[in-house]
Amino acid sequence: MNSVFPFLPTSLAEMKLKGWESLDVLFVMGDAYIDHPTFGIPLLGRILESKGYRVGIIAQPDWRDEVDIRRMGSPSLFVGVSAGSMDSMINKYTANKRPRDYDAYSPAGSPDLRPERATLVYSHLARKAFPGTPVIIGGIEASLRRFTHFDYWDNKLRRSFLLDSRADLLCHGMGEKTIVEIAEHLRKGGKIENLPYLRGTARVLKSVSDREEKSRIVMSSFEDLQTSFEKFNKNAVTIERESNPHNAKVLIEPVQGRFVVAEPPVLPLTTEELDQIYELPFTKLPHPSYVQPIPAYEVIKFSIQTNRGCFGGGCSFCAITLQQGREIQSRSVLSLKKEVEKLKKLPGWTGTITDLGGPSANMYNLEGKDKSICAQCKKMSCLFPSPCFNLKTDQKEQIEMMRSIRKTPGVKHVFIASGIRYDLALETPEYIKEVTQYHTGGVMSVAPEHTDPRVLRLMKKPPIEQYNKFVEYFNKYSKEVGKNQMLSPYFISSFPGSDMQTTSKMSEYFKANKMRPEQIQDFIPSPMTLATAMYYTEMNPHTGEKIYIEKTMSKRKLQKRTLQSFLPGNRFRQALAQRRQGKFPRTYIAAETESLDDSSVKNPLDING
Repeated sequence: MNSVFPFLPTSLAEMKLKGWESLDVLFVMGDAYIDHPTFGIPLLGRILESKGYRVGIIAQPDWRDEVDIRRMGSPSLFVGVSAGSMDSMINKYTANKRPRDYDAYSPAGSPDLRPERATLVYSHLARKAFPGTPVIIGGIEASLRRFTHFDYWDNKLRRSFLLDSRADLLCHGMGEKTIVEIAEHLRKGGKIENLPYLRGTARVLKSVSDREEKSRIVMSSFEDLQTSFEKFNKNAVTIERESNPHNAKVLIEPVQGRFVVAEPPVLPLTTEELDQIYELPFTKLPHPSYVQPIPAYEVIKFSIQTNRGCFGGGCSFCAITLQQGREIQSRSVLSLKKEVEKLKKLPGWTGTITDLGGPSANMYNLEGKDKSICAQCKKMSCLFPSPCFNLKTDQKEQIEMMRSIRKTPGVKHVFIASGIRYDLALETPEYIKEVTQYHTGGVMSVAPEHTDPRVLRLMKKPPIEQYNKFVEYFNKYSKEVGKNQMLSPYFISSFPGSDMQTTSKMSEYFKANKMRPEQIQDFIPSPMTLATAMYYTEMNPHTGEKIYIEKTMSKRKLQKRTLQSFLPGNRFRQALAQRRQGKFPRTYIAAETESLDDSSVKNPLDING
């Protein structure tokens, strides 16, 4: 790491501090620049730097013209574009399609520092600013929009971002290996159009005649999807089934006389490879140009990621498995301890590790017993509808890891803030005891998502009875050590299959169990997930069964308010909304609200949920 300037440069002045006259690779991204392995572009930048490439980052550029992204000149190899850690539309808008007033990945939480569909905007800027230079798009937004997808905000199907961005290449999934292979090809004088077919990439081709029939699947075309829900669902299921890198085929989607061709996902990293990445010279700090705090950094600065991937990824609304894979990739305990030593040197360290986890905290070092069986499997989830016979579920190795970290000199507390997969935790009650008694800072996060059996099946989540059993263990182990602790459950309203009847039953469940859940999110149909296919087609993608879908904004809001009727004003707004739908007489409203009337809320059906 350059001792004069330890960050990747963001300006000509910083390039000079490193002794660089030009860049090999320029990354443009929608997040603020935090030099931390949690964030994709800084991680890829450090990997390329370790291979001898000169890498610069332009974070949250002015997108009104191309001047800002020219500040460090034209890179010799390529421009990499990412919308950031989130899909930019989800980042900018609520489930009710209202602008958010907060962006956790921007200084001071400013909501105005990235554009809508940032991948497209930045790619077009790069094309204009650096004509002739390859443009490569990636990150969660591009990855999950690589094929025709339903766009909730436009309420229509949009074609692949590869076409709309006019990029040369799209990287999907985790790109550590892929980005190095691309850079090596270009450094040796290769052209982007002659790039070998690399795992984790997608491109637009005029012909697919060179792809073997047995190794490819030609999906329904963009044109056919406009008129057929059945074909859209078949494509969605195909994408899910072809997500295992050990047996996935090349996916081809015809679009307006051309073909979007996506190679199979990248192979998972080994423990040694993952350790090497996390031991690169990250400063673990925001770039020094920022004066105001970046909320996302404040959350993760004293956290440690132990693993990536999720084998519970059958969850129909979740994109983690589609992006990171279902095979768990875990770091060694030695690597985790090295990171603890780095945390100790950060400003503000007090001895507390705020989170020791991953996408699901309790999947560390769990895998299939027989890898050859896993290599042939087409299922997304190893947990739904019940744990796979081939899955190792004993979490004792993770318990030992947690004990080792908390015994490290200088460490006072180690908390688990990542979500815990409670159905998996039930396989090892000792794990629940360990986390409850030693790693819970008063509140533990879990995600039952819903209470209705049919909705939970559509979610591919376990029955609510398993959550109830987990609650019993949690309360028992908290009581044993005299701790007054609570669970923070996460639920989703307006999910496919959820109507007012199921919502009312869930509300009754809350009351019966004396619950006042604050974490309730209106369902947001995000690209490529099966739940979004359900929302768009109003059918179960696997069976073709019709599903009730709530698409009316006022009724979606009503579901959420019904689940949070304990919040100030919600009983009035809930009753008022129901009266406007003709469900209750005005006298009922008067009884519920006493002196309140319609004038106390300007537009109760337009309150941002």
